[in-house]
Amino acid sequence: MEMPTPNAAIISRKAQIVERLREVLPDDAVIDDVAETRAYECDGLSAYRCPPLCAVLPASTQEVSAVLKICHELDIPVVPRGSGTSLAGGAMPTADAVILGVAKLNDVLETSYEDRMIRVQTGRTNLSVTGAVETDGFFYAPDPSSQLACAIAGNIAMNSGGAHCLKYGVTTNNLLGVTMVMMDGTVVEIGGAHLDSGGLDLLGVICGSEGQLGVVTEATLRILHKPEGARPVLMGFDSSEVAGACVSDIIKAGVLPVAIEFMDRPCIEVCEAFAKAGYPMCDALLIVEVEGSEAEIDEQLEKIIAIAKTHNPVELREAKNADEAGRIWLGRKSAFGAMGQVNDYMCLDGTIPVSALPEVLRGIQDLSKKFGLDVGNVFHAGDGNMHPLILYNANKPGDLELCEEMGAEILKLCVKVGGCLTGEHGVGIEKRDLMNVQFDPVDLEAQMAVKDVFDPKWLLNPAKVFPLETSQTRRAA
Repeated sequence: MEMPTPNAAIISRKAQIVERLREVLPDDAVIDDVAETRAYECDGLSAYRCPPLCAVLPASTQEVSAVLKICHELDIPVVPRGSGTSLAGGAMPTADAVILGVAKLNDVLETSYEDRMIRVQTGRTNLSVTGAVETDGFFYAPDPSSQLACAIAGNIAMNSGGAHCLKYGVTTNNLLGVTMVMMDGTVVEIGGAHLDSGGLDLLGVICGSEGQLGVVTEATLRILHKPEGARPVLMGFDSSEVAGACVSDIIKAGVLPVAIEFMDRPCIEVCEAFAKAGYPMCDALLIVEVEGSEAEIDEQLEKIIAIAKTHNPVELREAKNADEAGRIWLGRKSAFGAMGQVNDYMCLDGTIPVSALPEVLRGIQDLSKKFGLDVGNVFHAGDGNMHPLILYNANKPGDLELCEEMGAEILKLCVKVGGCLTGEHGVGIEKRDLMNVQFDPVDLEAQMAVKDVFDPKWLLNPAKVFPLETSQTRRAA
């Protein structure tokens, strides 16, 4: 993965830049020691690392504004960072960039159960948003696998989803408003504590923009009443294709589960060894969860189980209580961590039409044989958000490059069947040079024109999203 050549002139001015930043921030909020900046040298895509020029940790919107004004004046690139859980290199720094972390921005600012909203600072973790309202019977729906650690800022940047996005949608469906600081330090308010705002849908542009347009410091989020109950059913099948066909049939039948999760044999074996959840050793496993009243749950599961039986499952297990439900979910929630204990891997994030699941799963198997690299599949099957985990040996020369080449072929396949390059991880550095596979030059030019308006100097989150040569040319213009 090519990274841009750092601006030596900026690096030579490091002492001056740090001094200016310390004029507007407390000393302990500016990190310039080389050893300490290594904590920010990568995110969840840890195959690539680069220590930043320095890192800053502002504690308010006003401090974020002050930092950006200085960086704008001095032409210093800025990389916004939530919790660093991005799997696409979305928070990867360049050597001449300032990391702007939002970890200190973690307060709940306002809650209204009548309006079903909560306003928080965006350094707050995803799971702690639900934690702030769950005793009153509410919850925040988007639930990425990293929800214990990931920040709302990153969720907004990447438009994150999670296991329950089939019913409740992803971040953009649960975001009502933001406070955002532009690169020149201007603070803007977009949306608010209401379902829809007048004028252009700028909120839709910002959510999923990967830190290219501004730094979001506050977010107004939709909160929902907790359902009366939920119950998962576990299904084992003889092949991934059969499991994919079952998913397609469930969706075609008009049943709307809250989640449909998929795991194949390599992933099942690793997760079972790690979590001991009692999973059957089969070629493919589905976890389907429905929610509502007991009568609603029974009715939905009856239909889903009837559909599953037409595909001859090797195991069909309905949770009878909370403990059994927890065990069904245990392995799935542990999947990424469990796989990381046994092998280096790269986690992809393509999205496809649900009807194309069998075809794409066959294609991934063929590519696995062609490249000689094993793949573990675990993903949100209900909305077609694929997460193939390509296993490779980081210590074997050429293996990472082979893994990336195979990953590119999988993502091209997703686009070919009518899908797209990303569902919730973002483009970052991982997929930026594949953008021209999905978008023609006119499409890319339209997207870059939007960035021109918000960030004319192209200082925010450099070397991300757009093909590297194109974005470098834009910045130099």
